[in-house]
Amino acid sequence: MGQGVLARILAAVPPPDDPRVLVGGSHADDAGVFRLSSEEALVATVDFFTPVVDDPYLYGAIAAANSLSDVYAMGGEPLFALAVAAFPDDGKVLPLLADVMAGAVDKAREAGICIIGGHTVRDREPKFGLSVTGRVHPERMWTNRGAKPGDVIVLTKPIGTGVVTTAIKWGISPKETTDAAIRSMAALSAGPARVAREIGIHTATDVTGFGLLGHLIEVLEGSGLGAEIRLQEIPVFPGVRDLMKRRVMASLAARGSFPGASFLHARFGSPPIPGGARENRSFQKPKVRVPPLLPEEEILLLADPQTSGGLLLFVPEERAGELVNALESGGEGAWTIGRTHAMAGAEMPRVTVL
Repeated sequence: MGQGVLARILAAVPPPDDPRVLVGGSHADDAGVFRLSSEEALVATVDFFTPVVDDPYLYGAIAAANSLSDVYAMGGEPLFALAVAAFPDDGKVLPLLADVMAGAVDKAREAGICIIGGHTVRDREPKFGLSVTGRVHPERMWTNRGAKPGDVIVLTKPIGTGVVTTAIKWGISPKETTDAAIRSMAALSAGPARVAREIGIHTATDVTGFGLLGHLIEVLEGSGLGAEIRLQEIPVFPGVRDLMKRRVMASLAARGSFPGASFLHARFGSPPIPGGARENRSFQKPKVRVPPLLPEEEILLLADPQTSGGLLLFVPEERAGELVNALESGGEGAWTIGRTHAMAGAEMPRVTVL
């Protein structure tokens, strides 16, 4: 669901009136938080989606990593998960659910938790994900209201998975691009979250369906800040920009080469940019200032919906170098992409792309 549509829906939902709810839906945080005591709170999230890769085992692993990411983005530690599955009642397709579950179970085990139950329904299109419960100290959770002026913004994974997964469906994604995106989507954010807690950051979020700009804006609005980000510092998966220049008729992509194919693709095709990127861009446009000659593809890339994307870490300037060094020493990605600042006025954009 698009960021703008979801914002309108949530605006009509009354906020929780239980004082034990520390984080609800008011500030578009990554998960809900419920206080159990002065020392402990539960972190709860759920996420599921249609297949993004062809291999059912990898689909399950990616879906699990994506769901777990919300707990890490809140500064929490996952405890257990429940599986959510919608699958066709088809003798050829239904057996694949066992492979999907196997991928999810192995990824959950890697995170140190178990999948202890779940729910299934019949549906024409497969969908899978997890509801994850974790824990966090009430005074140490990361929320969208926690960034401070002057924070350095660090991203832990490249962007472009929306373009790549669309290209995979169309059969046009190069192997190098596909492999890089799958490795990233299946990677847990446990390591970066642990390092961030040890170094002492102000807050974090993860980059998922609303794209890099969308999730950055949520933190900036929650914290009452603006930010400048440098386009050349933002990591992108290899081959993604080339894919965004291709024009393909999706309905003909699977047929391969045939007489006249090149003409049809060039004349009537479109690049593998998911519709969600354009929806995100439409909602985000009034809040973002971009260079006047910046190609539209670059703007859409910043709005590209991510699956199991990286963490956006907001760290005090004096700790930024230590954070980046610690992440890189642990084999994690770490790209310094920008900095937050105080808002000079309500008319100013939330994000300025340099």
